[in-house]
Amino acid sequence: MLVACSGGADSMALASALAFEAPRLSVRAGAVTVDHGLQDGSALRAAEVVARLGAMRLDPVEAVAVTVGSATRAAHSAPTAGTGGRPAGGGPEAAARDARYAALDAAAERHGAAAVLLGHTRDDQAETVLLGLARGSGTRSLSGMAAVTGATGRYRRPFLQLDRQTARKACLVQSIPVWDDPHNADPAYTRSRLRHEGLPALEKALGKGVVEALARTAQLSRDDADALDGWAADAEQGVRDEAGQLECAKLYALPPAVRRRVLRRAAIAAGSPAGSLFARHIEEVDRLITGWRGQGAINLPGRVEARRQGGRLVIRQG
Repeated sequence: MLVACSGGADSMALASALAFEAPRLSVRAGAVTVDHGLQDGSALRAAEVVARLGAMRLDPVEAVAVTVGSATRAAHSAPTAGTGGRPAGGGPEAAARDARYAALDAAAERHGAAAVLLGHTRDDQAETVLLGLARGSGTRSLSGMAAVTGATGRYRRPFLQLDRQTARKACLVQSIPVWDDPHNADPAYTRSRLRHEGLPALEKALGKGVVEALARTAQLSRDDADALDGWAADAEQGVRDEAGQLECAKLYALPPAVRRRVLRRAAIAAGSPAGSLFARHIEEVDRLITGWRGQGAINLPGRVEARRQGGRLVIRQG
């Protein structure tokens, strides 16, 4: 198993826990730290993290440098509030995350790791739920992060039920040095503002327990979303004709939550990227079923087009 470690309190506490448990479970345990190169001295910090992880007797331990891109680099070095509170000039947080996961995937393959452990805590989960709520993307967005993700279940989050303060206290008790990423306190970033302003304001107004309640909401939403996704997968074949085309009348008869999932599945199957397909896109396609007034085709991400023709919904790449 590998632990992904930034040097922050959450991932250092996780690395320490893995180092403690691995011999007892007869598990080979190592660690990877990813240097995004977005700050001066990042290579030196990565080397320091490697040394600390090695002192825990984790093996193998390595630092992997990734290239995020010049536009992202500029946005991180001089962030300016843009649309939705994200730094102007693109999505540096998303670009850095994509580069990080690509590096972790490669490290897992290189070392033959069965799993990669991530240090996300209950506080991270609460933040993710609130961000999903702000986007208005439905139940799946409110379900936050799963404990196990990845095509083969590679990524595991064992600290999702643990609060951030406990992880930090674990490092303090063990005298483990930690590094606090300044980006996590930068108000130019939406998650940072939510962490330092939004959640404290909610706790002040509603009392303690907000984080726990949001994390519980994530699990309940995930259970609901999984059930609805399964229903949609079963319903999809029943709303297609012999030629495989979606029949509008049968789609109309489905509950809205199931119908929209069927439409989303069909759009993705036609070539629309899942990460770019938002609730508003599916709502427009849904209106071809529920609010048909002779409107034209709906353009979806990935050059996919949805059009109503002769009582059928045709979704295909242009």
